Amino acid sequence: MSTATTAGSGSSGWLSRERTIAKPGFNRWMVPPAALCVHLCIGQVYAFSVFNKPMSLLIGGDQPAPADWSIPALGWIFSIAIVFLGLAAAFGGAWVEKVGPRKTMATAALLFGGGFIVAGFGIATHQLWLVYLGYGVLGGCGLGLGYISPVKTLMTWFPDRPGMATGMAIMGFGGGAFIASPLSVFLMNQVGVAGAFFVLGVIYFIYMMVGATIVRTPAKGWAPKGYVAPTKSKGLVTSANVHVDEALKTKQFWLLWGVLCLNVTAGIGVLGQASLMSQEMFPGVITAAAAAGFVGLLSLFNMLGRFFWASTSDYIGRKTTYMIFFALGIALYAAVPFAGQIGSVALFVLFYAVILSMYGGGFATIPAYLKDVFGTRYVGAIHGRLLTAWSVAGVLGPVLVNYIREYQIASGVPKAEAYTVTMYIMAGLLAVGLVLNLMMTPVDEKHHLAAEPATA
Repeated sequence: MSTATTAGSGSSGWLSRERTIAKPGFNRWMVPPAALCVHLCIGQVYAFSVFNKPMSLLIGGDQPAPADWSIPALGWIFSIAIVFLGLAAAFGGAWVEKVGPRKTMATAALLFGGGFIVAGFGIATHQLWLVYLGYGVLGGCGLGLGYISPVKTLMTWFPDRPGMATGMAIMGFGGGAFIASPLSVFLMNQVGVAGAFFVLGVIYFIYMMVGATIVRTPAKGWAPKGYVAPTKSKGLVTSANVHVDEALKTKQFWLLWGVLCLNVTAGIGVLGQASLMSQEMFPGVITAAAAAGFVGLLSLFNMLGRFFWASTSDYIGRKTTYMIFFALGIALYAAVPFAGQIGSVALFVLFYAVILSMYGGGFATIPAYLKDVFGTRYVGAIHGRLLTAWSVAGVLGPVLVNYIREYQIASGVPKAEAYTVTMYIMAGLLAVGLVLNLMMTPVDEKHHLAAEPATA
């Protein structure tokens, strides 16, 4: 390390990028656990629905709360959080590149943990706007910054397996609900809903700060033993770099934006209504308890799919991986109504388990896809901008599923058949995604940075 760098490290704070540079001999396998500390915490967002019913009954004993605490009103908490996740990731991406992973993780911990505290005060005083502000706005910003904070760092530590590296971390986001759901229920039984929010805010802040403490970035020029960085572009995989602002001028960015948005729209709409859908498609067969188990199984496949598909993409390529997502997804969505018609619970569960594995796999594979197309230098910031697709899908998916179901039932369609049209529409959306992915080509050289190294 140069004298200038050493001096900068001494004068900079603990959160600075300089203080995160790894010393010789640092084990790169310490970085995925650091990322998991953050992603397992912010993955709580997938378990937020466990709070909906308890919050709706906070006033009036067993009677529903006032109209502003209705289930639809409470449902906006999740949607606001997802919207601000995308906005924070988009507008904070360049800042993440500048300040490094530790300061970003610490900021995410403060926003996410603090958001729980603010929301807890909103619940305690029955002011829904405080819950929107706390969990939705502040927590959502923490979600966005926490989500993108380790992505580039992981890919620079694992240039030989970028898909596997990001898959390990983003797998934690999918699995966070496994911890959050039972923990939240336990805390609500012990200290009430507001108390649960206060305790969770403290717990998540501490664990996310553990990740910020552990994380390190590689020294300039570091590479794994035996790894030789490619000097020539091959297919979609470029050896050059594209600036984040320039990336937005390319058709490839918007094609990938559409690819992610359509894949997430199909998956998130189903994920949000999985319990109700299974009970209505198989009345008298799938009980509420069985439906809860079904949701848990889907969460498991959502989590495992993130690691499996992202790791697989290192061998078969990102474009091919997304081709599988869309082609297989079209067939499975179209086949779900058939499973309901013949009364096969086993096929229904199997179809959705695979669908949710590809939903999670899409999230975990997209950072490496971006690295292939735009290079490593600005991949964190580009990934942040791309996550606005998640914000759109987070609203579009549930709206499509919920409103089409309501329209079908109002038109006299039996509840067991109310999802048929929805499934065919989802298959159609995936067909559009398939076409967009087929249109992916290498970025024109005019967008490349002339004097940037292939790795940062």
